[in-house]
Amino acid sequence: MDWVTTLGQLINTTLVFSTALIFAALGGIFSERSGVTNLGLEGFMMFGAFASAVGTYYAEEAGMGAASPWIGMIAALVLGVITSLIHAVASITFKADQTISGIVINFLAAGATLYLVKLIFDGNGETPLLTEVFNKVSIPGLSKIPIIGEGLFHNYPTTYIAIILVFVGYYVLFKTPFGLRLRAVGEHPSAADTAGINVNRMRYIGVMISGGLAALGGATVTLTTTSTFAHNTISGQGYIAIAAMIFGKWNPLGAFGAAAFFGLSQAVRTYVTLFDWSKDIPQEFIYMLPYLLTIIVLVAAVGRSAAPSALGQPYDPSKR
Repeated sequence: MDWVTTLGQLINTTLVFSTALIFAALGGIFSERSGVTNLGLEGFMMFGAFASAVGTYYAEEAGMGAASPWIGMIAALVLGVITSLIHAVASITFKADQTISGIVINFLAAGATLYLVKLIFDGNGETPLLTEVFNKVSIPGLSKIPIIGEGLFHNYPTTYIAIILVFVGYYVLFKTPFGLRLRAVGEHPSAADTAGINVNRMRYIGVMISGGLAALGGATVTLTTTSTFAHNTISGQGYIAIAAMIFGKWNPLGAFGAAAFFGLSQAVRTYVTLFDWSKDIPQEFIYMLPYLLTIIVLVAAVGRSAAPSALGQPYDPSKR
């Protein structure tokens, strides 16, 4: 039965590492399906991780107990939406280069969050260790099923939420009038405008959803893995989420599969270090595995994934 337990734990750990990527990749899909390139997922995740740590800390101080991490999640969502407006205004209203705008968001997040942490917490480079974070929740009955019980039904609340949002996101994008309008402005904005759809408004909504979801991904890292926020809390996961989005062909279901793949690479990295033979392998090689796979997947995806037709193109009504 040892292998059954180990496999169940591997699936569980894969989902733990995948959850933040799922949130961020879903966010990227909503932005890019509307036609706005979003390389700022890393930055939005950093803002979310920071806001969740600070929000949870002050909720703990106020004696809110088990509700504290949920307050942190709400704080992350709000800050993610607010900061996404920077990218939206630059890219949509002022028609700035969307790639540069996204990179600026990443640099801004890295600097601003570290500065604010030091400002709030008397010069410390990280927030105090949180005591009220999310714990794993077992679904009665289902969690007892061999392998998949431990793997799928004994997880953090954020994991359940992320998986639900994958299917909600798919339904919204492909089965609702809102999703049709959002995809229309990302594929043929001129035709959408002619049909009476406000292109810029739909793109603003796409970018704001993107910022909020990516921020929830960052909050997930803080509230399930690190229990604190520091400058290296996210460590490139936003870029891995972009790879998952592209590899998943801008489809929530595909992005979920890609995020699970990258989560598996991180889980395997963790389990490899438990074996004696891993001591002969430089730790740097083991820890670079997820990022190496990201590069390989992106190279493999070149020419295979068709981005939305108007992705990265500011809309000018006068040229329709």
